[in-house]
Amino acid sequence: MITLIEYLVKSLVDDADQVSITEVNAEDSTTYEVRVSPSDLGKVIGKQGRIANALRTVAKSVAMKDKRKVYVEIVA
Repeated sequence: MITLIEYLVKSLVDDADQVSITEVNAEDSTTYEVRVSPSDLGKVIGKQGRIANALRTVAKSVAMKDKRKVYVEIVA
């Protein structure tokens, strides 16, 4: 899952070296914290959050086969 999110985010940003993803596990869910450079933050979020919501939708659809809850947070 991390490689999928990383691939999608790196294809969106200008500075791909600044992209890092951390996985935080809880009892019933997993949270992925996506960190990008402040100049690329708008590109990852998109207009009205559409790109961020699309990333969350892709992650949730992949996690459905494992029956886990997945959250994607974008951090500057």
